[in-house]
This record gives sequence, C-alpha cells and structure tokens, in this order.
Amino acid sequence: MTATTPVRFEHRDSPLGLGTATPRLSWQLRTDDPGWAQTACELDRDGTVVRVESAEQVLVPWPFEPLRSRERAAVRVRVASGDDWSEWSEPSTVEAGLLSARDWSARFVSPVTLGGIGAPAPILSRTVHLRAGITSARLYATAHGVYEAQLNGRRVGDEVLAPGWTSYRHRLRYQTHDVTALLHEGANELDVLLGNGWFRGRLAWAGRRAHYGDRLALLAQLEVTYADGSTEVIGTDEQWTARNSGVLADDLYDGQHTDLRPAESEVDRVEVVEASLGRLVAPEGPPVRATEVLPAIEVWRSPSGRTLVDFGQNVVGWVRLRLRNTRAGQEVVLRHAEVLEHDELGVRPLRSAAATDTYVLDDAQEVVLEPNLTFHGFRYAEVTGADVVAEDLAAVVVGTDLRRTGWFSCSDPDLEQFHHNVVWGMRGNFLDVPTDCPQRDERLGWTGDIQVFSPTAGFLFDTAGFLSTWLADLAADQQDDGSVPYVVPDVLYGKSPTAAAWGDAAAVVPWVQYRRYGDTGVLARQFDSMCAWVDRIASLTSDGVWAGGFQFGDWLDPTAPPDDPFAAQADPDVVATAHLVRSAEIVAETARVLGRDGSRYEKLAADSRDAFIRHYVTGAGRVLSDAPTTYALALEWDLLATGEQREHAAERLADLVRANGFRIGTGFVGTPLVTDALTSAGRPDLAYRLLLERGCPSWLYPVSMGATTVWERWDSMLPDGSVNPGEMTSFNHYALGAVADWMHRSIAGLAPAAPGYRRITVRPVPDAALTHASARHHTPYGEASVAWRREGGEFTLEVEVPPGSAARVHVPGQAAVEVGHGRHRWTVADPVTPRPAPATVRDLLDHAELWPKAVALLAEHGLGGDSARLAREAAPFLHRPATELATLLAMKDPAGGGTAAEAAWADLLG
Repeated sequence: MTATTPVRFEHRDSPLGLGTATPRLSWQLRTDDPGWAQTACELDRDGTVVRVESAEQVLVPWPFEPLRSRERAAVRVRVASGDDWSEWSEPSTVEAGLLSARDWSARFVSPVTLGGIGAPAPILSRTVHLRAGITSARLYATAHGVYEAQLNGRRVGDEVLAPGWTSYRHRLRYQTHDVTALLHEGANELDVLLGNGWFRGRLAWAGRRAHYGDRLALLAQLEVTYADGSTEVIGTDEQWTARNSGVLADDLYDGQHTDLRPAESEVDRVEVVEASLGRLVAPEGPPVRATEVLPAIEVWRSPSGRTLVDFGQNVVGWVRLRLRNTRAGQEVVLRHAEVLEHDELGVRPLRSAAATDTYVLDDAQEVVLEPNLTFHGFRYAEVTGADVVAEDLAAVVVGTDLRRTGWFSCSDPDLEQFHHNVVWGMRGNFLDVPTDCPQRDERLGWTGDIQVFSPTAGFLFDTAGFLSTWLADLAADQQDDGSVPYVVPDVLYGKSPTAAAWGDAAAVVPWVQYRRYGDTGVLARQFDSMCAWVDRIASLTSDGVWAGGFQFGDWLDPTAPPDDPFAAQADPDVVATAHLVRSAEIVAETARVLGRDGSRYEKLAADSRDAFIRHYVTGAGRVLSDAPTTYALALEWDLLATGEQREHAAERLADLVRANGFRIGTGFVGTPLVTDALTSAGRPDLAYRLLLERGCPSWLYPVSMGATTVWERWDSMLPDGSVNPGEMTSFNHYALGAVADWMHRSIAGLAPAAPGYRRITVRPVPDAALTHASARHHTPYGEASVAWRREGGEFTLEVEVPPGSAARVHVPGQAAVEVGHGRHRWTVADPVTPRPAPATVRDLLDHAELWPKAVALLAEHGLGGDSARLAREAAPFLHRPATELATLLAMKDPAGGGTAAEAAWADLLG
C-alpha cells in the first residue's frame, strides 16, 4: 500500500497569508513496497489536474496559474511508480496574503499625544459595524513596535511579540489572521495594544533605545466577505482612536510594569504617519508562540529572606502567577535570573537588564498575572509582595514555534543531558532571530554563532523558513562593500569591521540550508550576498592571505582571561585565511548548483589555499600558533599540501588533546571542528575522550554543575558555584553546543550525503565508552533513523530510510552497502575490542579504561594530581615507555615517591 502525506507549501503546512504566488510543493511517501519508486505525479488544484513526469517530491515548482492576493486553493497529490498509482492525498489549503503594496488601503497610524517614550502602552481602537451574512474575515496587521489584537474582547490569534524582529528599514513582516469566528452582525470592537518591542525598546549593551523610530504605529486592515459575495474593508486611518492601557512600562530587557486597577484614560486622536508599504513581507516560517508551560518545582526562602522559585529548567519566556484575595494597590514584583549565586538570585550576568515584572493589583478573589510585551531568560525567579506556593507558579516557555525534527540518545546519561541542554539552548535563542543569549542587555542575532551552529540547528528543528527570513535580513543589512554586520538585524548600523567566521555566515548558512533541505531557492536568493562577502574579504588579502585588522578569532578560547575573550591560542590571521578558502569554495560550488560560472571563486579558493600553506604550514605539518583550532581548520578544510603534512598535523592535534588532559582547548571557531578532525584523522577514540571529559573546561563540566542549557563560557560558573568574574557571562548560549552535529553524524551515524537527505550516509563510530546510541531525523522525505547497540560481543545496527531516499551504510568491519527505503538490520562482531597494554606514555593516555587507575595510583604516591594536571605533566614524555612514567615524574618532582610506586605500577601495566 502506497500513500502520500498532505502537500506542504514552501516550508509550511496549509499556510494562511503566504507571501508568494507560486509556492513550491512537497510531500512524503508511505509504502510497504521496497521496490516502489516515484516516476511521476499528478497535482490537483480544485479540480485542475497537472501531470509531472518527475521523481522529485521536495520543493516541486508550482504547476498552476499563479495565485492572486487573497486567493485560496486546495491542492492534493498522487504519485506513480510506473503504472502503479497511489491514492490521492488529503487536500491541503493555501491562501495568499497581500502580495503587493497596492493591496493595502490602510495606512500606518500613531496616537497624536499618547504613547510617547516612557508613556503607558497605547491601545488603538475602532468600532466596526457589520451586516448580517458574514462568511469569512481576515485581519492583516503589523506594527512599528509589537502588537496584540482583540476583537470583541477575545484575543486574535496566538502569536506573541508580533510582528517579530526584522531589518525594519528594509523588511517588515505582517500577519494574516482568520477572524471569522470573532465577528458578528452589528457593532464590533477592535482593540490593538502596542508595545515597544525591538522597534523602540532598548537594544544592545549601550542602553540606546528607539533604534528604528520614536513613535509606535499600527497598520491593520480588516476585510470581511459576505454571503452575497461583497467585501467590506476597514483599515487604519484617522477614524481610529487611542487610549492608555494599564501597561505603564514595557521593555524586552527590563520587563513590564502593569497596573490592573480600573482607570479612566483620555481618548486621543490618531494620525497617519509616513511609512513605506513596499517593505511589507509575509512570514516565511512559524511565529513566536508560548510553546510549553513548566510548573515550579520548589519555593523557598533565601538567606536574606527573599522568596525564590526554581522551575528546574533554564527557559525563555515569563512567569505565570496565580494569586487569590488580592487587595487594591498591592504591588507584586518578579525578578528573573538564570542562576543562584551565594544562595541568592544571581543577577550580575544580566548587566543592565532589569528583567523585572511589576504588577499593581486590584481587589480580586483570584487573578492570573503574566506579561505580554516582554520576555526573560531564567530558571529562577524572586517574588516579593505576595506569599506564594509552587502550585501557583509556572514558567511559560516562549520562542519561535519550530517543528522538532531531530533526536539523539545514548547510554551515557550525562551526554544525553548535554544534548537536552543543546535543544533547550536553541529553543530559548531561536526567538524570531537566532540570538546569542536571551537574558542580558544584548539578545542580538550574532552571525558567528549561527554560522557554527546552523548544521546542528537544521537537524534538531525545521529551520528552513526561520533562517531563510534571517538571511534575507542579512542581505538587506549587508554593507555596500560586501561587509556583513556582526549582528543581524544590524543595530550597530554598519559600524562593524569585517570579521572572519562572523561575516562568513553570508556564505555558510545558505549552503547549510541547501544541504539540509535541498532548497536551491535560498541559494539563488542569497547568491549575490554570498559573492559580495567573498569579494570583500578577497580585497583585504595580501600575498593571498587575510592578515591584520580586527578579528574575533577563536572567540572564548578557554585559555583566554575572563576579561579578554579575544586572547585565543589560534592566530587570528590563520583563522581568517582559512575562512576565506572555505567561503570561496562554497560560492564556487553554489555557482555550479545554480548553473552559473564559478571559476573565479574556484581560482580564489585554490590560490588562498596555496597561500595558507605557504604562510602558515611548515613542511612537517606544523600550523602557525600550534593550537588545536588551527589544526582542526587545516585538517577539516583540506588546507595541507601533502599526505605527510596531514599525517603530522593529525598527530600533533592528537598530542595537544592528550597534553591538555582531554580538556577542551578551542573557542567558538574550533569547537565545531575538533571532534570531526580527530575522527577523520583516524582517532575517534580521542574525540570521544574529549567529548566525555567532565573536568573544566569541557562539554560535560556544565552538566556536572547542574546546567540545563549550554553556557557561553566553558566556565560560566566556577567549581565553587560562583559566577565567572568576566563582565560577559551567559548561561544560555548555543554556539558551543555545535558539537551535537558530530554526535548525530558520527556517534549515531546519521548524516546527509546529498541535498535534502535525498541520499544518506550511515557511518556510526562506536566506542567502548558507549553501549548504545541512536538518532532519528524527519528529513524532507520522511523519517530516517540509525540505532546501534553493543551487547554480548555483538554489534547490532538498525537503519530506517524513507521512501524517495537511499543510503550508503558502513557496517563496522564490512564493505559499505547501498540500501533503499525501508528498515534494515545487521549483526556483526563487536568492533570495539580491548586496547593492548600501553607501550608508551602516549598509549597510556589513550587508554580510556586504564588511565583513571593510573591517575589514582600516581596520586597515591604523591605524583601528578587530577587527570588533566597529570596529562600535562606526562606530555613531554609521550614517546617514552609507559613503564617509566612514575620514575620520569619523580624526576620532575623529587619530593614525590616515584620509586615506591614501581611494583604497583608494573602490575597495573600488566
């Protein structure tokens, strides 16, 4: 039996208010027939059937007449394998939005006197008198600021902080709401609350507000269709009025101050304000919503007598508080923070962000308090002004309502917790734009962070529409010379010097989106932006290398002092030139995909690679600055001239990892690459050791400290429970979680081999540290999964491939095999075998099972110390016999008892 899922339009299910007249169509197949392969399809639009001779089922071009503004269509599909046809899918509906500025009769309006900076949030209102016979109604709306609409006292839609944040000078999203059920014959009251949001609130650390303008404004157009076919349009104009709300103050950083007592407000006129309607765009991805509610797990008193609440998870959103028997004038204050410090609310990392919601209450038997014009990043809250219990408190989780598409599990609970932390870090920071952090006075769309994290993001959630709209903002904010801002949307206004790894998001993120979703459209739209970036950095080269000038480098290398995150081990010129090579290669490959001439960029990539080798690599494979990040770059991006150089570079990277006691030695740039570099160099065991280390700095150190999201710094919290003294410390930053992509591809073994997972590579890399691991992912073609288990001397591998896709499976110890869709299973001898007795100190360091015993034994005799310290002390002796290590360390530390350990040491080594 073969069936198809309902059609998707672009990257959305049954969208209302789509922004294109010719949406591409996608569907998935369900079949029990292993020989089924789509050869053709028929698409039916409201009775018009078009046959397409193609095996493609992802982003198929629209075969019908283009949609007109407001036009609605129902589309279904059936597919053929030769002469065998499936049943028709269930129909999916699509409705076009307002596709032209000419479709808007409404104009932006703003209160004449109310609603200024520092004034209460205004409500703009209009009474609408409607006839009988309403059959459908749409509200198209956007704002300068953020808005929340109500019709007849009922909320319109479930979106939060609409219209979201885009590059407002160039692009402003509007929303389409079906409000048919909210209207009735006669008088209807339409009220829209306006808040400061990103438009007029504080942005960035300098404290500046009103980046985009000092007046809030609303654009709204209500269109009502009657049974007789007539349509009535009511848009914002001078007939609307304004009044103050009970929201006395609102800011994304500082929180919301709300007075719930009834109060009379003067009615103000509104006036039309000039604003281009040509900026208006429809959403490409899902909106921001409240996606989950987490109950409080504990309420207690701090040493200072404060009431503290723990929600058990670092989240983004706000607190919902239920109170009973309140009195008029009672004030309740909620402060938010991610951590506790000295058993009190740890607010220092927030810098100037107040993150405080205040409520002035009225007499009420019961009231539920929550804000609607702000958000906070927090795990803990402090409540003053009311006695509360855990049952009356909950954390409302807010973020872009992305569809979950990827999962990972394994036998190590700490590693599973780390993956959980990566997921929650993404959930919190993917709030309309991919922000760096969601809690302090920043929350900006840093380009470097998403550049390194986009592969992980595309596995965990469907980011196709989310990142395509962000990339459109990147291109809009890109400077005339091709430079890319550090943050998008750009609130630094072109003051960002060009920086490698950050600006490279212009090339890397579109390419990742293409590889993960098979979307050539995003490449075509971003191609000029990609070229402009590479042309810009090529213009900065001297003798082929990009040297000098400002760079972030390997940002937040763990060796950097708390107050100097730039001070990385990796030379910034090496980092910059490596990124030039990579981005030039991406643009060249993009040109080939699009059928354009990319020869200039092929030559640039080749010349830049030669220059990198000439300037930064010795004949023996040493890379300038001798840091893990520079070796990872050189190995993963093929920046070495010979196999011998590669062999020596791989060996040196491995030795650096050993010498550091398997503690992490990379920052934002090197962290996504170092485990891949070790794996491709034939040392996945060292990659596992690096990943599974629990001492600081490491990926699992925050887990050992109770973290529920990924931290900005490897040591955002110090072992004694105090917060890192650096001025810039966040406990919810996703960048260092980019290693999860390696976990999906190498630990579990699930990776795309062709755009959109049309072909899949299954290549698990098992290790003695784990007994099982699995990953599954909702690809554009359907669910793919890989699961393996080591048990009883056997290794069992199970693979699922969706119809329309195929996989190349690398079963350990066997030749790779090609498989089609369906479920597949193999059982072979366990490829993980005990390591031989260590001959050298290097072998001993590599011996994951023996090393902890060696550490304990040496420490017992006064040598070494903790695992990392001992590894550093042993590093000069890597090539010496393991049997001599105790004596060698005793020579370094004569006060130690090396000779006393010889008998036990010999027994340990077998």
